[in-house]
Amino acid sequence: MERVYLDWNATTPLRPEARAAMIAAMEIMGNPSSVHAEGRAAKGLIERARGQVAQALGADGAEIIFTSGATEAAALACAGRGLVCAAVEHEAVLAWCDPVLPVDAAGKVAVADPGRTALQLANSETGVVQVLPQGLAVSDLTQGFGKLPIAFNWLGCEMGLVSAHKLGGPKGIGALIARRGVEVAAQVRGGGQEMGRRAGTENLIGIAGFGAAAEAAARDLADGIWDQVAQVRNILESALSSFGFETISVGYAAARLPNTLCIIAPGWKGESQVMAMDLAGFAISAGSACSSGKVRASQVLRAMRFDEGQAGQAIRLSLGPMVTETQVLRFADIWARDYRRIRARVA
Repeated sequence: MERVYLDWNATTPLRPEARAAMIAAMEIMGNPSSVHAEGRAAKGLIERARGQVAQALGADGAEIIFTSGATEAAALACAGRGLVCAAVEHEAVLAWCDPVLPVDAAGKVAVADPGRTALQLANSETGVVQVLPQGLAVSDLTQGFGKLPIAFNWLGCEMGLVSAHKLGGPKGIGALIARRGVEVAAQVRGGGQEMGRRAGTENLIGIAGFGAAAEAAARDLADGIWDQVAQVRNILESALSSFGFETISVGYAAARLPNTLCIIAPGWKGESQVMAMDLAGFAISAGSACSSGKVRASQVLRAMRFDEGQAGQAIRLSLGPMVTETQVLRFADIWARDYRRIRARVA
């Protein structure tokens, strides 16, 4: 049975460019903090990757601080700052910010004081894209990076969060982007790495993979790859709506990520849909991967004013460039077949 991966917002396949860069980095034995030739070679690789990530983000190299991922970057950006956010944020941001901002039924967040606010660029569950106000304190760019055109130097926010494994890089590496002049208080101390803002010997292999993945992702975006993904997503959305079920396509009227589709199927629990589709050969999600294993309704959908039952009946389908029209239409047919069985039992 062919497996079809429809959970790209959780993580993405490792790009060949990233794999090659990581294998090459394994041959470099020097510590980047050492001043001899081996150390300089390692340091050079890190700075090359820093430049690749900065170029893809429209930022300056000096603004890139490598971390273990977007979760650590969120802690570095948000801890102790007294920031506010909305309940649609990722849990890595919610851990440090007060979720008091209002969210409308389309998933849009109203921001009153940008300088005290953390606001994501795009939501991982619904794909809804926010308009970022100038002067924003922190933005989680993780889901948008590689899928949407981003120029950090034009966004007007002080800090941004990104993660390599969302765009074809390895897991366990990410970055905080901090605008020049913005103070970042180190949480991991004990060395002068990352310009004194994140101590510890750098993850040379992960950083190399991140840089190569960011460069390749920027190239794909410029080549219109994600426009093609959006077309396949739209075909899937149309197919699911054509069966005549009373499903809800969350965020349909809003600007969304080109690959993301969130569907509420009344009477069919999200986790049950995930299990049924897994058995049928499809990897899908009932919410953010960082919330997997937790049997509870999506806080994102609850914030968008869906009731507890509806929020617990949602699935997320997130596509990538390797997903074909044939595959999504097969998914739609199998999903509809199983949904009919569920509805027949209830009737």
